[in-house]
Amino acid sequence: MTAPAAIARLSGGEAPPEAIRGGVVAIGNFDGVHRGHQAVLGTAREIARAEGRPLICLTFEPHPRTVFHPERPVPRLTSAPIRAKLLGALGFDAVVEQGFDKDFAGIEPEAFVRTILVERLKAAHVVAGFDFHYGARRAGTPQTLIAAGERHGFGATLVPALQDAAGETISSSRIRALLEAGKAARAAELLGYRWTIGGSVQEGQRLGRTLGYPTANILLMPETMLKFGIYAVRLRRADGTLHDGVASFGRRPTFDNGAALFETFLFDFSGDLYGETIAISIFGFLRGEEKFDGAEALIAQMDRDSDDARAMLATATSLGDLDRAIAF
Repeated sequence: MTAPAAIARLSGGEAPPEAIRGGVVAIGNFDGVHRGHQAVLGTAREIARAEGRPLICLTFEPHPRTVFHPERPVPRLTSAPIRAKLLGALGFDAVVEQGFDKDFAGIEPEAFVRTILVERLKAAHVVAGFDFHYGARRAGTPQTLIAAGERHGFGATLVPALQDAAGETISSSRIRALLEAGKAARAAELLGYRWTIGGSVQEGQRLGRTLGYPTANILLMPETMLKFGIYAVRLRRADGTLHDGVASFGRRPTFDNGAALFETFLFDFSGDLYGETIAISIFGFLRGEEKFDGAEALIAQMDRDSDDARAMLATATSLGDLDRAIAF
């Protein structure tokens, strides 16, 4: 498995390690590292290889929109560590995570270029998306970036938007909307890998065990955008072994209507996963969350869900390199 890109976090005036200075720098938030991002990142990789330079991604943490609207945090497609793992799989040497707050947001565009790109990173070439804006009031534009490169001696390349077969632009917001609608398979087409969640398996109320469906439970962030319902999934343990299963994301309305949990039942598996760190790749949506008239009706539906999930997974393509890069 490809190692994640090394992470250099900058919060003040410090410079990153010398080994990653003087490189080709791809700039952006890159939440999701989706196929549109991969077009930008791939262009940077080609230039770095041609010039024999380090390949660096400059991004920002936390997401700028969350800083300006903390009451409405951006539902992240990828956490910062997962983004670094995906970038490592795409050939990046390091990720420079620039700390983002309102003070940093107030830096004028020319100061951003001079301080971050020229002095700290010593960028030889900068690659960004066609709509990249930077600096206070987003006054820095793609055109001013090119002009700044001419003044300071670094190359600048802007990559046009990538569109799908229907002519629609691939974007993080569009992928979030697909997940909110339960269209996980379509989201995977735009991501270039299956959307994956994970973490440490929590001990729950063991309701599934009493129904004959013991589950591995993960508590997701409150802002998670995934639609409540039933999904066909493939679980990956820390040792790399894979297990097919069916998962429920929701509040268990038949029983307690409690906090939202992601609960996964694994086919043909016996064992205890409590405390283990796992990753779960979502292959497809089966149905929405429902309330049933008692345990018997719920079990009958769970039997049908299991059959449907097995059928979906039986015809699915296997996990690819980017899928496997995501481990928790």
